[in-house]
Amino acid sequence: MKLRRLMALTTAAIMAASLTACGGQKAETNTQAADSRKESAAAGEQITLRMAWWGSQTRHDATNKVIEMYEEQNPNVHIEAEFYDFDSYFTKLDTLVAADDVWDIFQMGGNFPKYINSIEPMDAYIEAGTIDVSDTTENFLATTRDNDGTQVGISIGTNTYGIAYDPAMFAEAGLEEPSDNWTWDEWKADCLAITGKLGIYGSSKMDNFIAGVTQRASQAEKDGNFFKKTNDGLEFTDTATFASYMQMIKDLTDAGAYPDAGAIKEIKDIEGDYLVTEDAAMTWVSSNQIASIVNAAGREIKIAPVPRITKDGSYGMGVQSSQQLCMAKSSKNKEEAAKFINYFVNDIEANKVLNGERGVPIMSKVRDVVMEQADDSSKMIYDFVDKIGNFPKEDCNVISPDPKTEIEDQYKLLIEKVQYGDVTPEDAAKQLVEFAESKFTRQQ
Repeated sequence: MKLRRLMALTTAAIMAASLTACGGQKAETNTQAADSRKESAAAGEQITLRMAWWGSQTRHDATNKVIEMYEEQNPNVHIEAEFYDFDSYFTKLDTLVAADDVWDIFQMGGNFPKYINSIEPMDAYIEAGTIDVSDTTENFLATTRDNDGTQVGISIGTNTYGIAYDPAMFAEAGLEEPSDNWTWDEWKADCLAITGKLGIYGSSKMDNFIAGVTQRASQAEKDGNFFKKTNDGLEFTDTATFASYMQMIKDLTDAGAYPDAGAIKEIKDIEGDYLVTEDAAMTWVSSNQIASIVNAAGREIKIAPVPRITKDGSYGMGVQSSQQLCMAKSSKNKEEAAKFINYFVNDIEANKVLNGERGVPIMSKVRDVVMEQADDSSKMIYDFVDKIGNFPKEDCNVISPDPKTEIEDQYKLLIEKVQYGDVTPEDAAKQLVEFAESKFTRQQ
C-alpha cells in the first residue's frame, strides 16, 4: 500500500516564478490560457493547503485528479495531498494532533469526537455561503453534526455495510445466494460449506467490532445501542451476546474457514482482500467500497445485507455518512479550505471524477449526474444503499464517543486471543465490557 505521496500539481508558469519544478507538472499548451493564469496568480496571494485521506487506489487517483482540476481553476492555490491506508492515517493524525499541526482539510469518520478539539466548526462558513448546502437536506447535514448540533464536517458520501460475495463460488459450492434477511447461523454454515467444497476461506476478514459489538448490540435489542446516545457510557452490556459472536469466529478459524490474526494482517488494502484474490468467497464491505472491490476482482461480485441474529430481528444499522471533510482549527487558511470543500461537494465535473466512490453524494444535482454515468458496480452501490434505507427505521447511534478507538483496539486484541485459544469468548466479552466501562469512568 502506498503510505504517502506528496502531490505537487501547479501550472508551469507559477512554478517557474515561485517554486522548484517537480514531478507531475503539467505542460501549458495554450499560451493565452497560460498568460491568464499568470495574471491571476500575480493578483492573488499564493496559498498552500494540506489535505489528507485514507482509502483505496481508486480513491487516491480520483481525489488527486480533482485536486489538479481545482488548482488549474485557482492557480494561486497549491494543495499538498497525503493519502494512507486506514490504520496509518490515524497514526499520522494522532501525531499531528499532538503537535497541533493537523492538515488544513482532512477526512474523518464517525470517530470525530476524539478529534473534536482539532476540528473547526463549519457553521459560520455555511451561513456566509462559502460552503453552499442549499442542494441538500437537514437529514444529510445532521449526519455530520455533533450532539450539540454543531456542523463539524460535510459528508462526502453516505453508505452502509454489507457482505460482498462471489455468486459463482456459491454456485460451485452448491449454495443458495444470501437473502436479505439471512442469519449469522446461515453465514457460518455457508463459510464452512465453502471451505469444505472449495478449499478456500468462507469469508475474508470482517469488521468484527461493528459486526460483533456495535451492530450486534442493536440486533440483540431493538433500538438498542452499545454506546449511549449521550456518548458518556455503555447502554448494552450483555456479555453473552458478544461472546456468542466471538465463539463463531473461533469456530470458523479453527475450521480454516476464516483467516487467523496473522493472515488478516497480510491484507493491506482492498486489492489484497482474500475475496479479490479468490482465496475467500465473502468479505465485509462498506457500500462505498463496492466499485473498488469489483474493479479489483475483475469478475462478478454481489452484495448482501449483513446477517441478523434472527430472520425477523433487527438489522441493527441504517444509512449514515461514510466520511466527511473537516477543517483544522489550527489551519491558517480556513477560508480557502472551506472554498475547496465547497468545490469538492458541489462541483459537477469534480464529482464526475469522484464518481460517488466514497458513498452516495448528499447534493441532489451531483447525485443525479453521478447516477447517470454510473457503471454496473456503481449502480449496485445506489441500489444497495436504497435497499437498506428502506428497511424499517431503527434507532442507531452513528456518532462514536471519544474512547471508541481505544475500546475497539482492545476488542481486536481480545478477539485475536480468542482465535488463538488464549482466552475464552466468555472471559473476553467480560473483559471488553469492563475495559469499556473503565474508559468512561475515567472521563467523569
